[in-house]
Formats: sequence, structure tokens, C-alpha cells
Amino acid sequence: MKKSGVIKAVITILIILLIVGAYYFFTTQRRTSVEDTVELTEIQKLITKNLDTNYPATPREVVKYYNRILECFYDDTYTDDELESLADQARKLLDDELLENNPRDQYLSDLKADIEDYHNKSKTIRSSNVCDSNDVVYQTVDGRECAYVTASYFMNENNSFDRTNEMYVLRKDDDGDWKILVFYQVEGDSSDEQ
Repeated sequence: MKKSGVIKAVITILIILLIVGAYYFFTTQRRTSVEDTVELTEIQKLITKNLDTNYPATPREVVKYYNRILECFYDDTYTDDELESLADQARKLLDDELLENNPRDQYLSDLKADIEDYHNKSKTIRSSNVCDSNDVVYQTVDGRECAYVTASYFMNENNSFDRTNEMYVLRKDDDGDWKILVFYQVEGDSSDEQ
């Protein structure tokens, strides 16, 4: 009788463990499936990227990432916190010299005014393109490595379309990361742009 009681206890414990294990398995699988189906917005993708550990490797990639931020600034809807997070991400791409000349509060103030101006003019960035890797020009300036990257922006303003070209000058910092030092509008044949 004792032997059958022990067997029943062992079987009962095994059934309980099986039920608990099955419950855990199905709840974690369901949670994982729900998490896998959540699609991040472009803004969420940009602000959750850890630039300290996953910084763009080339000058071209830096400008492409910066352009994604610009397109969100001017074309998306977001909260004030998201705008500040986007601005902070953009600032991580800027050279220390440019950051010194644009303190965070001033940068945010200027950015908000520029965004408001875009909205008042019904102006949007329809698309942006960055020159091919072969078209990036590298030079040493004052003993520092610099890169010149051209980007083009296809703009829509009140159903009128225009293309603008910008030259980005990036400088390699002490950590080996390419940072935007300056950018300016350039004239040129936009048919050469990619």
C-alpha cells in the first residue's frame, strides 16, 4: 500500500509539473509572438538606436542616418519628448566644434522654429539621397581626416517640387567616428546625384 501511495504522489507531482511547464511555455510563447508583431515607427527606430555602441561606420552612413532624422523632423507627427530625443540623436552625429556653437537649448529652439516654418509653408521632404561611396571625397585638413558627402533633397512646397543639394563636411573624432562639422547648400546639376 505504501508503494502505490508513493507512485500516486510521484504521478501527481509529475502531472503538476507538466501543467506548470505547459502554462509557462504557452504564456511565454504568446508574449513573444505579441512582441514580435509590434512594429516600431521610424521615430522609435531612430531614438532607440544606441549610437554609443552602434555608431554609423562611414561618413556616408552618418549622413544617411542624419537624413532619416531630418525627414522625421519635418514630415512626421511626434510628441515633444520624441522631438527632443530625435534632436539628441542628431546632436550625437555632430562634431564637438559644431556642438559648442549650437548649445542644446538654442539648437532645440532653432529646430522648432524651422519646423514651424516648414509646416507654415506646407513644405515637406519627399525623399533624400546621398552620393555613392565612390563620390565621397577624403582630405586631410589641419592634420585631421575629413570627408565631403553630397546629399540631395527632393522637396514639395504647396505642390511645387524642387531639389536642393547639401554638402556635408565630416571630421573623424578621437574615437574614430565621423562627425558632421558643417553643411551648406551647393549649386550643381542634380542629375549627377543618386
